[in-house]
Amino acid sequence: MDRAIITTGRKNQRSSIELAKAMAVKLNILFVERQNLSISALAQLHNVKYVLIAKKNSLRLVVGDNEVFFHPSLAHLRIKNSLKGEGDRLIETMALKHGMKVLDCTLGLGADAIVESFAVGEEGSVIALEVNPYLAAVVEHGLQNFTDDNDNVVQAMRRIKVINTDYIEFLESAADNSFDVVYFDPMFRHPLERSTALNPLRDIADHRAVTLETIAEARRVARYLVVLKENSKSLEFKRLGFEKICGGKYSPIHYGVIEV
Repeated sequence: MDRAIITTGRKNQRSSIELAKAMAVKLNILFVERQNLSISALAQLHNVKYVLIAKKNSLRLVVGDNEVFFHPSLAHLRIKNSLKGEGDRLIETMALKHGMKVLDCTLGLGADAIVESFAVGEEGSVIALEVNPYLAAVVEHGLQNFTDDNDNVVQAMRRIKVINTDYIEFLESAADNSFDVVYFDPMFRHPLERSTALNPLRDIADHRAVTLETIAEARRVARYLVVLKENSKSLEFKRLGFEKICGGKYSPIHYGVIEV
């Protein structure tokens, strides 16, 4: 993993300093005083790719010209619509019900994991994996501290357990049938360039293609379904053996489903 440092915003508030120092210990990285320097200047000075910023009880991750921070994004609207009785494609595809256990292998910015957590409720559980330790730290902190006017969204965020690990290693060590559904949302082989929300994530995310061996492990670990999210025109579904495809006729995103 490329090196990183952590600093604060320019206001250098005590709470920001305390958060930065705590995260420096947790991530085993260097805490650097801001000293009114730009983030790019700090990155160059310390010869690092990643710079974490502790600011107003939030964490941000800067890579080059891109800045990544946590926000529930469309998860808020999707949960609101679900409460009104409107369907959600992911919930329907994964056949999620209260009490189910979900393994989300690709946390990313966490929107899908929040919806999954809402769907399985207090009796269920969502374990979300993220291989990049700095992205995992930003999203985990956001899930535990972000406030929202919808209590259903807040509770769904708080229930998610984030683990910084490679999903391949996690699956290989997991017991048979230990989760009801195993979910993958990898970086698309053919990105949707119009998806500007994901642009800052492209320099940080895991770009490895899902392998047949990984799907085999997922089938062993899943009790009911293995689900893959991809570009609707992707050839990954066929390559990986997903014969059941779910998605709207004009939707740019489809889900492949393997029933086990």
